Amino acid sequence: MTDTFTHKCPNCGGPLLFDPKDQKFHCEYCLSVYTEDEVTAYENAQRDAHLEADAAQAPETELTFSAESQAEDMTPEEKAAFKEATGTQDMDEDTLEGAMELFDCPSCGAQIVTEATTAATYCYYCHNPVVLSGRLSGKFLPEKVLPFAIEKEEAVEKFLAWTKKKWFIPKDFFNKEQIDKMTGVYFPYWVVDAKVNGQLNGMGTTIRIWRVGDIEYTETKQFDVERQGKISFKELIKNALSKNVQQKMVEAVQPFLLDKAVAFKSQYLAGFQAEKRDIEYDAIQKAIQSELKDYSESLLRDTASGYTTLTKLRTDISLDNEENHYMLLPIWVVTYRSNEQSKKVYYYAMNGQTGKVSGILPVSYRRLGLFTFGVFASILALFLIGGWFI
Repeated sequence: MTDTFTHKCPNCGGPLLFDPKDQKFHCEYCLSVYTEDEVTAYENAQRDAHLEADAAQAPETELTFSAESQAEDMTPEEKAAFKEATGTQDMDEDTLEGAMELFDCPSCGAQIVTEATTAATYCYYCHNPVVLSGRLSGKFLPEKVLPFAIEKEEAVEKFLAWTKKKWFIPKDFFNKEQIDKMTGVYFPYWVVDAKVNGQLNGMGTTIRIWRVGDIEYTETKQFDVERQGKISFKELIKNALSKNVQQKMVEAVQPFLLDKAVAFKSQYLAGFQAEKRDIEYDAIQKAIQSELKDYSESLLRDTASGYTTLTKLRTDISLDNEENHYMLLPIWVVTYRSNEQSKKVYYYAMNGQTGKVSGILPVSYRRLGLFTFGVFASILALFLIGGWFI
């Protein structure tokens, strides 16, 4: 069975796209609009109708190809384009072949080159949205997805409004080709809920100083301090994609409105890109537990206020319950490669629900230099004019 599919319009068979504005599915060809329930019912009926026919047919040709068998067929230009699109310019050929896979587009049959973690993308030829079903099934099936609430036009508007608050940005940063690179991506994250039992013991000291006449008095009191309680943590979000570690996109654009998350359906990926996780929970569990304990100790400390000093602290923190959930969260992303000598790549992220933007903007040293020269020239002119009349 093919590992790729496109959600089709029940009316004309064209590709469906999810519209964040009305949270429905639109066909750009016949302009039909469907709810998620309608699309699911149609696809279930189609699957049931073709079940017997599929069983009677000969096995389909495998449409998933290994990198080893197909990389040699790629031209140098195709390899360069793949490296540019996936940020693997510095990889050698052997590493690149292990990082990429090829699929056939279910609409036009063209080959689609993807990274090993890509779960939804576009066909580069017919531009139809394609879901790689095998990468979002079994243990990689997300429990929930938080649908995009901001469409691309609004995302671009918010992004430009954010950039206009900054000075000395390169002019080519605002050109249409650059802005069109903004892409909606569902990134994988672990969402953790936990309950903690905590106890803190220590010695609190208060010091009071006052003066009567020429005599200064100091009063020192010491107290046994004890705090204990139950602490609940909800929706601690942790990255589940290794190539996001350095960019730290999710931390900067939080919070996400997780109460709006829905049970995962691949229909919500239509029209967007998506990644599957490559960081398992076991790999980060100890770090998360340590973070939860640090948070708990900090909260207990905050309740022991009013003392001049707090010493001989002893804490006992234990996790009573810990639950993790695998979710896909929406982020608009755009990259910019500087034209300066460094050719530095800048990354920007926007929360697909709230519109919160994060990133470090590039600086045009040419524009900065011209501005500095202009200020210097203006000041010099004022001094010269002032000296003329003195």
